[in-house]
Amino acid sequence: MSIDQQLKPLREKIDSVDAQILALLNARAELAQQVGHLKANTNAPVLRPEREAQVLRGVAENNPGPLPDLAVQLIFREVMSACRALERRVTVAYLGPTGTFSEQAVFQQFGHAITLLPCISIDEVFRTTEAGTADFGVVPVENSSEGAVNRTLDLLLQTSLSISGELSIPVQHSLMTVSGSFDGVNKICAHSQALAQCQTWLNQHYPFMERVAVASNGEAARMASLDPSVAAIAGETAGNQYELQVVHAHIQDDPHNRTRFAVIGHTQCLASGKDQTSLVLAVPNKAGAVYSLLAPFMQFGVSMTRFESRPARTGTWEYYFYIDVEGHQNDAAVARSLAELKNTAAFFKILGSYPLSI
Repeated sequence: MSIDQQLKPLREKIDSVDAQILALLNARAELAQQVGHLKANTNAPVLRPEREAQVLRGVAENNPGPLPDLAVQLIFREVMSACRALERRVTVAYLGPTGTFSEQAVFQQFGHAITLLPCISIDEVFRTTEAGTADFGVVPVENSSEGAVNRTLDLLLQTSLSISGELSIPVQHSLMTVSGSFDGVNKICAHSQALAQCQTWLNQHYPFMERVAVASNGEAARMASLDPSVAAIAGETAGNQYELQVVHAHIQDDPHNRTRFAVIGHTQCLASGKDQTSLVLAVPNKAGAVYSLLAPFMQFGVSMTRFESRPARTGTWEYYFYIDVEGHQNDAAVARSLAELKNTAAFFKILGSYPLSI
């Protein structure tokens, strides 16, 4: 019996399963449309981050295999994205141009059935989202090698927007040119964070080459596509977008390099069951103030997962403290600790409560 004859019954079964999947997908889409009609009548938001997080956790918990949990979640993310778009396409602002790691983070969080709004700066992402031109914005918050993205922290302090989600993606940098060689190249362009993340490698291999910081790695890739004297440090997506060729792959100094992103918008997330709350505080300038700042978390059994200081720029050595804690701000223990903090802190702002990263 030939291989085609052996495969035929299996292929027929696959075709049958595919037909069932297609019917179920459209049945789900019809239900999503009914949900959309109800939301439209009450002016409810199209996207509820806590609901999508619950769905993704549920499919992982109920997944019998052989597909791995991450693969199943990826599929369901796109299903939810496509169904959501039947109600209305969500617009998401991010640090552009196309091909950046920020764009990759957008797709990981929202799926592909969305409207992308690339921005020239992190400031513009905030402004666009605050104005309502975008439903959500995605901004880098922290890199595992270089630490906090200070501009994002400063803007979170000022904005009326709330954090409604976070995610972390691996960051792999490659050195690329339009020709695939380094002949004629006289400068290397990248975002300042990328240059810092590849500093040791660059010092070893191209110590005397000019390095130019630009708005994003996507912009560096665009520049390299137009000028053979420019090499770009960028990711695979940007390289493919601008038809660049890799000269040296994975040049980041830390092989486990990752960047954490925050999703910002006007949405206030309800509790999803596994949440995190971000806040920023300042304390009076007196002995024991920082200890007093942290005491309510210990008192009410709230776990703190992040604590970072940032100068207040007042010239008097004052600091803001950016803190992440486990739980939603409406959870009893978290609510009690926040109430204590609000009474004692010199400055108090909740940045948002949102589902833990899937």
